[in-house]
Amino acid sequence: MHDLLVINCKLVNEANIADCDILISNQRIEHIGADLQKFDAKRVLDAKGNYVIPGMIDDQVHFREPGLTHKGDIATESLAAIVGGITSFMDMPNVKPPTLSLELLDQKYAAAYQRARANYAFYLGASNDNIEVLKQAPKDRACGIKVFMGASTGNMLVDDEDVLDAIFKHAPVPIITHCEDSPLINENLKKYQQQYGDDIPIELHPIIRSEEACYRSSFKAVELAKKHGTQLHVLHLTTAKELELFSQGAVINKNITAEVCVHHLFYSEKDYADKGSLIKCNPAVKTEQDRQGLLKGVLEDRIDIIATDHAPHTWEEKQGNYMRAPAGLPLVQHALISVLEHVHDGVLSLEKIVEKTSHNVAQRFNVVDRGFVREGYYADLAIIDFDKPFSVTKENVLYKCGWSPFEGYQFRSSIVATVLNGQVVCENNVVVNEPFFGEQLTFNR
Repeated sequence: MHDLLVINCKLVNEANIADCDILISNQRIEHIGADLQKFDAKRVLDAKGNYVIPGMIDDQVHFREPGLTHKGDIATESLAAIVGGITSFMDMPNVKPPTLSLELLDQKYAAAYQRARANYAFYLGASNDNIEVLKQAPKDRACGIKVFMGASTGNMLVDDEDVLDAIFKHAPVPIITHCEDSPLINENLKKYQQQYGDDIPIELHPIIRSEEACYRSSFKAVELAKKHGTQLHVLHLTTAKELELFSQGAVINKNITAEVCVHHLFYSEKDYADKGSLIKCNPAVKTEQDRQGLLKGVLEDRIDIIATDHAPHTWEEKQGNYMRAPAGLPLVQHALISVLEHVHDGVLSLEKIVEKTSHNVAQRFNVVDRGFVREGYYADLAIIDFDKPFSVTKENVLYKCGWSPFEGYQFRSSIVATVLNGQVVCENNVVVNEPFFGEQLTFNR
């Protein structure tokens, strides 16, 4: 008796769309083929001709644990991710205390065990004074080393040039960078504070955290990576100009890769008038020309990965003036369906989205046996009804912070089921088969 049989699938996988069934046993995909209904299974899930894709692997989330759990935590935010078709996540180190030691990395893994509702991994953070720790980053457990090359939380801004050079020289795992030039940002901020005080119009956010501030820092990261032959992944590009720093081609052939986040593909500066500080994030949402350039970068394979940068803050925190309102927004529950809007608009193909949200993440980070729908791989799946609209309301938001920037928006697609490690865990926006937990991601390096 097999565990699960998913029938009537329109499978989107490895640049191909095919009608098939998927047979699952012991968490893994046993067979992919036509007419597998001859096999007995404990559960048969009828996909009803809907698209079946590998679950999204989100390589950039801030689940706020430890120390900031009034905003979100590993359990709450990963459950929201599951409902949104994200089956694996990689969590950032800028928490309290920041994840700057191997002991603190172990503590985060311990906190996720039988609490994370999706599969999980954690980054080790860089600072000006932990280079010896970074040299020992465990290749099988640390998904990467996060380097803030721009303003950050606590003791995580790496602005010592010698330390930065040493990190790029010695890192045993991929370096993941937040690229913004702090001196230029501070210079821009000072100019507008002199004019407005702390009540700076939110529309000036992309001018303060400017195109040039992003480009200078991304250029420096790329040059360091070329100098040392470093595996570098530049997070959340926001400008069309930065794309010239990255080459076209398959992710498997690159040392230097780039990412864009769902909100930078969805919003542009025109949305500040309506959304205000709800879409304040670092780096900033920029111009419509930049948004279109980023979509082109995805199409041209200069941008390799689409992620979220999920970063919840409470509603009350977000109501402050420009200087007080924190940067970041909650996204994991609606990230995948927000990207599918570009398919409806005829801009991106579903095959391309699967490549950028699953295949490429698995290849870039050397994730073991995930990110593809292949026999022998873990069965992490999302089923999409392309013709069933989904409206975001305050009542159906699952984040601990209780709000979404997408409230009031009707998406043209729905995630109708999520399969995690071979088990159906969500159907029609309702969590099922409790209790269930994700497993620790492993890396083949």
